[in-house]
Amino acid sequence: MSTSREQSVTGPGEFLAAYPGYESTAALDRLRSTEYAYLDDGVVYLDYAGAGLAATAQLRAHRDRLAERCFGNPHSENPTSKAATEVVEQARRAVLAHLNADPEEYCAIFTANASAACRIVGEAYPFARGSRFVVSSDNHNSVIGMREFARARGAQVVHVPIDTPELRISDSAVHTALRPRPGLGRPGHTRRGLFAYPAQSNFTGVQHPLEWVRIAHENGYDVLLDAAAYLPTNELDLRVVQPDFVPISWYKLFGYPTGVGCLVARRAALAGLRRPWFAGGTIAAVSLQGDWHVMTDDESAFEDGTLNFLSIPDVAFGIGWLREIGLDMVHRRVACLTGWLLDRLRSLVHDNGAPMVRIYGPADTRRRGGTVAFNFLDPDGVVVDERLVAAESAAAGISLRTGCFCNPGAGEGAFGIELPILRRLFRTRLATVEEYVTALGLPSGGAIRVSLGLPSTLADVETFLRFAESAYRNRPATVAGLRPRERC
Repeated sequence: MSTSREQSVTGPGEFLAAYPGYESTAALDRLRSTEYAYLDDGVVYLDYAGAGLAATAQLRAHRDRLAERCFGNPHSENPTSKAATEVVEQARRAVLAHLNADPEEYCAIFTANASAACRIVGEAYPFARGSRFVVSSDNHNSVIGMREFARARGAQVVHVPIDTPELRISDSAVHTALRPRPGLGRPGHTRRGLFAYPAQSNFTGVQHPLEWVRIAHENGYDVLLDAAAYLPTNELDLRVVQPDFVPISWYKLFGYPTGVGCLVARRAALAGLRRPWFAGGTIAAVSLQGDWHVMTDDESAFEDGTLNFLSIPDVAFGIGWLREIGLDMVHRRVACLTGWLLDRLRSLVHDNGAPMVRIYGPADTRRRGGTVAFNFLDPDGVVVDERLVAAESAAAGISLRTGCFCNPGAGEGAFGIELPILRRLFRTRLATVEEYVTALGLPSGGAIRVSLGLPSTLADVETFLRFAESAYRNRPATVAGLRPRERC
């Protein structure tokens, strides 16, 4: 067998032979050298699932807009207020156009981030006894956390299991979870509850079928489709795929602005939500002594207080920036680099022939995005602690992510943690993450996640691979001197 040292001798020619489509994305290299030049200062950024990066053109546009015009709080009729309202409404239209959403059917609600969008739905959805919250096990905490609202109102919570070796969820598992039960009404006539799943996993990069939206509707469910990890490199057409709620964090797509997200919602589904409180900007009329209030009859009923009116226009610019570049080109580049990264990780071996890497999720680019989760293994197959990789990759100037990535279901699937074990475990009182990891007998507290995006290059991937091989090839795993884990 060839050793990893022999296999590590690669070059652009070998890469291009395997992924010829990469050459058609050369325009992104030119953008990288101009709009993302700050990456040339020794930065190897591999955490696009955590946050996209901003082009300098975005920052210039923000500066120029504020320097050229005065904007005031939009809740008024004065000139500066109207100026702010105008650019906010332009951003709403840009959001809907980007998703090819009919403005008569959908609206865009500005939030702080995707998590805030999920909370709006969770706290206002009409959960009740007899209704259900069906949630895929592969989900971000912000979506899973909605189950607390459902349970508090007596709804049944159903987790759709991860049931394939690639950490995908099978269609049959979804059908089983959604299938009608006696006494809950006929499909298409009454809503049984809410089905929530991500278009793309933030842990494994798995892209779950968008067809599930239609299947859920046919079985009488509203659908929340988490698009936060999907949209940076993929088109989502809401005239074709028609979820009821779509949470988005814009910094995931193009880095700036942070602190601005969206809930894109079907107007018919939004009308069924009942907010448990009101705030400034959400009401048409209110009386203190009369103890009554009337919510506004549009999306502003879900936008609490003053919007981030100085940053929301940056969303419109970012969308325009991304569309001018071309999402198809970004998708093609990320797919090529992801395929190469997976190929090379699978090829890494120790001198004794043992693999250096265990990949969680799909080992190829079929139905997956540019997020790759894995652990390093030592020559005896022992998992290298993710804390060691976090410290050593940071020292090498590489920005990646380690841990469970706020996705406990995918983590439990990756590490083979089954429900009977968890039931026994939670009979005891655990105070720390370290106690949890020890009690489960896990070899590590999480995985390593490398994710790629618009400015990523072959050099970024190769730099990481050289680091990986030089740092962990033939090296025994050790936990000596590592600080205790403070959180997942």
